[in-house]
Amino acid sequence: MSQQTVPEAMNWSTENCTISRTMEILGEKWTFHVLREVFVGVRRFEDIRARANIPRQVLTDRLTALIDRGLLRREAYRIPGQRERYEYRLTQAGLDLYPVMVALVHWGDQYLPLEDGPPLSPEHRGCGEKVTVTLQCAAGHVPTPREVAFRPGPGATRRKVS
Repeated sequence: MSQQTVPEAMNWSTENCTISRTMEILGEKWTFHVLREVFVGVRRFEDIRARANIPRQVLTDRLTALIDRGLLRREAYRIPGQRERYEYRLTQAGLDLYPVMVALVHWGDQYLPLEDGPPLSPEHRGCGEKVTVTLQCAAGHVPTPREVAFRPGPGATRRKVS
């Protein structure tokens, strides 16, 4: 009879989990829709609302949350004869989500393909070639997902077993 081993992760708490903290910001249904629009250059409220078909109040709430969390910033503009309005621009924290967006697009294209092909294709503006996301360690190795392990970091706390 084989003895079942308990995964090492069971010894560590998830109370301060990075994934949980991140998903508090990014896990809302419309958040990545809003980010997608800004990533592709749609920056004005009415344009985002119309293109992504997001209800007005939901878009207002998502934009406010993304600004409050430091992913977007507002930049004023004025069309002659109209009141001042705002565009929404990515901050460095927002730009740093680009690889996440590319990874989501690739995953969706692979596992949820459309008959006519992908509707978005991430390409390098410099040469026009497709862009991919690669895992790489600090030593320059490119491990497969099964070769990557999450280990307790300096902020990890032991799980309290009752």
